Amino acid sequence: MAKEDYYKLLGVDRNASDAEIKKSYRRMAMKFHPDRNKDNPDEAEAKFKQIKEAYEVLSDPKKRSAYDQFGHAGVDASMGGGPGGFGGFGGGFSGESFSDVFGDVFGDIFGGGGRARGGVQRGADLRYNLELTLEEAVGGTEAKIRVPVMVVCDECHGSGAKKGSSPVTCSTCHGHGQVRMQQGFFSVQQTCPTCGGTGKQIKDPCRKCHGQGRVQDTKTLSVKVPPGVDTGDRIRLSGEGEAGKGGGPAGDLYVQVHVKDHPIFTRDGANLYCEVPISFPTACLGGELEVPTLNGRVKLKIPAETQTGKLFRLRGKGVKPVRGGAVGDLLCRVQIETPVHLTKEQKEMVEKLGESLTGGGKQHSPQEHSWMDGVKSFFDKLTG
Repeated sequence: MAKEDYYKLLGVDRNASDAEIKKSYRRMAMKFHPDRNKDNPDEAEAKFKQIKEAYEVLSDPKKRSAYDQFGHAGVDASMGGGPGGFGGFGGGFSGESFSDVFGDVFGDIFGGGGRARGGVQRGADLRYNLELTLEEAVGGTEAKIRVPVMVVCDECHGSGAKKGSSPVTCSTCHGHGQVRMQQGFFSVQQTCPTCGGTGKQIKDPCRKCHGQGRVQDTKTLSVKVPPGVDTGDRIRLSGEGEAGKGGGPAGDLYVQVHVKDHPIFTRDGANLYCEVPISFPTACLGGELEVPTLNGRVKLKIPAETQTGKLFRLRGKGVKPVRGGAVGDLLCRVQIETPVHLTKEQKEMVEKLGESLTGGGKQHSPQEHSWMDGVKSFFDKLTG
């Protein structure tokens, strides 16, 4: 059976560049790899072998030239192995996984650590923990932070070479950043161990960064904190992370917000809560008192006969959520204060009040009966 044209197998024209051939090979190899075709592995394996064979020829300048002049006859002898230059798969992939076979060829597709072609690598993202007071979180603020970070070396401007010199083409990979290694029947491309994939070698390293192109520094940044943030929210500062390698883009800085505990208020979403102490007379007779908010004090009316633990809602005195929505409320829970350090006269007055509330031969109003019934019910529960 006549062999299929290599260019047709890879889906490229005859004047396709090396980059186009490599790109097409990656796409076709992913499509027909047996590990991705569990329903029809035999057919996929046969197609995959043909694609691999075509790439082996067209990615090698000498073999490609011979193929262009003489067709399959010009390269079959140089390929070695069985028919078409391949000795077969020997019962599959001999335990090799998809990533084992291709190594760094697919590194940038399957999470190869962020390294791009030519050794360019994006810088790492960083996190900074920012503590705020409740007032700063609710009202917004601008914070100054100092962040230790890797920055581009200002002496070599990221090249890693001594001032006045420059990196040279890598003698191992000849500037390609990858080397071809034979593994059984497969020729695998891997990152060049000499240059680390950059394609360049530094003969005379920069004295400041020692050839790394980056140095440790501390940056002072201004962070605009929007109103309404809460613990767990993150603010992203694009490009303020670590500098990339080989001239790659810098990573991002994520400012993680933590709101400190407040001595008066607690927060639940958009609402604020606080406890307000009131005197016994105010609880009995009612009155008016000032309560704190994050924007000053406001007056709160306490109706007569208020019980401890009652919640009063002050609308619009809470938090405006950072992601939009209505402003929350301030909920004040009253706590009745028991008087202490009473004088003899005050104690006598309390005793008289107690007697008047619990009986003593006096006719009580329905309201007083209701209060006493509640007391009796409470003690009945305690005594079983």
